[in-house]
Amino acid sequence: MISVSKIAIHGVLIFLCSVFLIPLLWMISTSLKAPDEIFTPNLVWLPHVPIWENYIKAFNYVNLLNAFKNTLFISCLNVVGVLCSCSLAAYAFSVLKWKYRESFFYLTLATMMLPDIVTLVPQFVLFQKLGFYGSFLPLIVPQFCGNAFYIFLLRQFFLTIPKDLHEAASIDGASEFGIYRKIYLPLSIPALSVVALFQFLFTWNDLMKPSIYLIDSTQYTLSLALQQFKAQHGGTEWALLMAATTVIILPVILLFFSAQRVFVQGVSMTGIKE
Repeated sequence: MISVSKIAIHGVLIFLCSVFLIPLLWMISTSLKAPDEIFTPNLVWLPHVPIWENYIKAFNYVNLLNAFKNTLFISCLNVVGVLCSCSLAAYAFSVLKWKYRESFFYLTLATMMLPDIVTLVPQFVLFQKLGFYGSFLPLIVPQFCGNAFYIFLLRQFFLTIPKDLHEAASIDGASEFGIYRKIYLPLSIPALSVVALFQFLFTWNDLMKPSIYLIDSTQYTLSLALQQFKAQHGGTEWALLMAATTVIILPVILLFFSAQRVFVQGVSMTGIKE
């Protein structure tokens, strides 16, 4: 039988979930309302007549389809970049034996102490000198150079993989890259999924870097296009603004729920091991 404590815990969790869902539900409700229902003195949760045309108008006002393509392109390349670079670095820090390995690992972790705002100006000058300014390259290239947090996360997972597998593959004549590709990567799918999900969500919602490096409106990401729409029409077109926001966050919500089991498994299996 279910104990009283479990019922109480589930009740508290359901209540907290309901509280966190209120802004989301209010946003969806507002996106389907007429202007007179939005600014009514009485609280109206459900519109009397849902206005689905708000979503069509939002697409026309913001050009969400083009922004969606740009954001998806940048997010997918960022995921590929961090998976390739961080998994290789994590393999080198956890499996390979080389001089000063631990010192370089701690130095890599030390970069996590630097806020992004500190390196923002040097990065901007560097990308401007390279001719990347005004393109997608400043938003993509850095991810192919590694990320300290993801390297740490994958390294800790690689340390949990039995070394006997590496020794057996070495005896059979497999190269280090072959061991990395055929043994460590397949066994690390949960951890790789966590890294991919984190990076995708961060890139999808990022506003600061696209606003710095993108100057052509045809290159705008979803966050930047929404910010532009808010600056131009946010004070008058609240229904369209909420409709555009709903469209932007819907893919992220679907992605999170579809990958929730793998995400939880990856977090739970990533232990701390020396």
